[in-house]
Amino acid sequence: MGTPDFAACSLQKLIDEGYDIAGVFCQPDKPKNRGHKLQACAVKQTALAAGLKVFQPEKLRDGTVLDILRQLRPELIVVVAYGRILPDDILALPRCGCVNVHGSLLPAYRGSAPIQRAVLNGEKITGVSTMYLAAEMDAGDVIYTAQTEIGDTETSGELFDRLAPLGAELLVRTLRDIEAGTAPRYPQDHTRATYAPPLSREESPVDWSADPNMVLRHIYGMQPWPCATAELGGTAFKLFAAKPTDNATDKAPGTVLAAGKNGIEVACGGGRTILVTELQAAGGKRMPAGAYLLGHPMEVG
Repeated sequence: MGTPDFAACSLQKLIDEGYDIAGVFCQPDKPKNRGHKLQACAVKQTALAAGLKVFQPEKLRDGTVLDILRQLRPELIVVVAYGRILPDDILALPRCGCVNVHGSLLPAYRGSAPIQRAVLNGEKITGVSTMYLAAEMDAGDVIYTAQTEIGDTETSGELFDRLAPLGAELLVRTLRDIEAGTAPRYPQDHTRATYAPPLSREESPVDWSADPNMVLRHIYGMQPWPCATAELGGTAFKLFAAKPTDNATDKAPGTVLAAGKNGIEVACGGGRTILVTELQAAGGKRMPAGAYLLGHPMEVG
């Protein structure tokens, strides 16, 4: 049971390892792009390519899914970024339980955006966890974890791409040990739990009054969606890359201090500055800031 690319990586690993996959559940197709044409999610595409049965229920609590699962008779259910909470009757159905791959080191960052929130909060270490699903979200007993460092300029999207195969490998180890009867169970310390709510467009605008490190984390953590935004020189931009400078300033946060071939220098909180090096104007293409400025000179304050 899963939906996005992160989950498709685990599904493909199970296919490659020769597991008998009785069925695949994912979210219903959703309209994408300007044409609003229905598009299959990554998990559905992976499943169909492997000739697997795909189910896309609108609801989980009306008994329909439970009936399907009773017919499929799974020994174990794997859940990876499905986007739905499984009801108790489904959790209780498989003989070996329901196992989840989660993109954090639990109990930290329970919820739907653990990878993005880790980058936004400036974490140096993150990872993936496998756990037994419980009624409460991401609160089940942990089986295994694997950790990795977060790069200084690593975006959430880049971290997704690294954690997905890490989670897939950990899943296979988990299933092998469940089958062998040697998989451990570590109850989570619920007093240490933190939460990672989904991102929204309302969070996109950069808070220039924050210190440079926080501004940089915002720019990298908000990628690939919804992206950090800012108005510079009277133009609205999405910001994709920036770096700190050694410069000090007494100008108000958000003031454009310089704009040239190296990028756009902007005042931040604490009297420090950053250099925006990659951006996208509304209706334009993503490009280096210096290249944009060649055709669009910007006044500095």
